[in-house]
Amino acid sequence: MALSPKLVLALCLLGLSLRLGDAYSTPQEYVAIHNAIRAQYGVGPVTWNQTLADYAQNYANSKYATCEMKHSGGPYGENLLEAYETTSAELTVKFWASESKFYDYNANKCVGGECGHFRAVVWRDTKQIGCAMLKCQNNWVFVICSYYPAGNNPALRPY
Repeated sequence: MALSPKLVLALCLLGLSLRLGDAYSTPQEYVAIHNAIRAQYGVGPVTWNQTLADYAQNYANSKYATCEMKHSGGPYGENLLEAYETTSAELTVKFWASESKFYDYNANKCVGGECGHFRAVVWRDTKQIGCAMLKCQNNWVFVICSYYPAGNNPALRPY
């Protein structure tokens, strides 16, 4: 008895989704960790925006073959991350926030390292986020969070 091609495809997709399940986080997890970090800097909370999440997922999907770390150039602010095999919303956003050690608030600049990801996480005018993860063909995980309104203007302080 031969299996239909549609059944084989469905089983493959099910297996793939089960295998990748540990690489994904929920919208609530992304919002919670962003808001916990933003609160440390006196910045108001963000909410989940499905349009942003769909944009992020579509962009992540386009990186499946290479996992190339390149910004989308789209209409939203964004942070990107690559991790090998797995990560979580908490690990990802905390990694971006760890750049705070390179941000000099008084001088409003990065000192001794990159701090743009941190600035995006705590940008005071950002009210909505949408994030996505994708396990790429090479077993790296591509993560993108989109921010609206976009901010992170280097001439302005983030908070």
